[in-house]
Amino acid sequence: MAETGASPLPSSPSARSPLSRAASFVWLTARVLEQRRFAYHFLDSSSAAADAVETALAAYRNEDDGYGCALEPDLRGPVSQPLHTGHALRVLDSIGRCSGQRVERICRYLTAASTPEGALPAVLPSQRDYPHAPFVPVVDAPPGELLATGPVAGLLHRNEVWHAWLFRATDFCWSAVESLTTSHPYEVEAAVAFLDGVPDRSRARAAADRLGRLVREQRLAVLDPGRLDAYPVAPGYAPGEHHFPYDYARVPESLARSWFTDEEMARALDHLAGAQQQDGGWPLDWRQWAPGTALEARPMVTIEALRTLRAYGRPL
Repeated sequence: MAETGASPLPSSPSARSPLSRAASFVWLTARVLEQRRFAYHFLDSSSAAADAVETALAAYRNEDDGYGCALEPDLRGPVSQPLHTGHALRVLDSIGRCSGQRVERICRYLTAASTPEGALPAVLPSQRDYPHAPFVPVVDAPPGELLATGPVAGLLHRNEVWHAWLFRATDFCWSAVESLTTSHPYEVEAAVAFLDGVPDRSRARAAADRLGRLVREQRLAVLDPGRLDAYPVAPGYAPGEHHFPYDYARVPESLARSWFTDEEMARALDHLAGAQQQDGGWPLDWRQWAPGTALEARPMVTIEALRTLRAYGRPL
């Protein structure tokens, strides 16, 4: 066979390990972006591998400096959306590239997409012309949401990015987080992402403590995976769309980690490790509305499951 010129990867997963099985699944089913992300996170974290991720991500960038083209699989079509752009920032953050002109350009898009108070709507009206998940509402004047704004603001703070838009977005997030009296799992995840990155650590810890009590009081986290029926699913969620301690505390350093005992976290991680399916990938628990979207989303979920397990020292 002719030489391709590509350098061999420096290591490979042990045969039939969870990582090996996941690798087979990713190479078989994933988009180029997720294939390159998998290679960066688990095989070769070199600068060249990060370059490859960034090159794949650039295919989703639009002239307005936002991202589209179904980067988030549940929103189809080419138009830029805040949810796509937040996803792009998380990819850049994960490879250490959340800085410089690339992020300055993204912040210009966020400024244009946000409400006057600096909050991001999850989806702009331009999505109406393209297919989208039936559980994603598209309205003419969408409000700004903590769900879309919190993760972006927290990530930018963590990377010490300073932009005029971020000051307004931060004020919005503080107000939204500190006024929560009831919530749902995805909104709580967004709040944690904000609190884990925002510079005022004492205020963040106080807000996280209150939020953790809300999560336990309202049973928003499954603390015993063996008794799933005992935990309600949030209104509007799919049957079985439960959330677990690791969904809030993706890494041990998260403020949300203190919400759960060691035993509760261990049971949750056992459940996550055991959820790997026979094809090597992890399943989706939200409502699946089109075959292609599910196929694109599962490698993303698989990569995040592996990263969470590794962050907690679980063998891969």
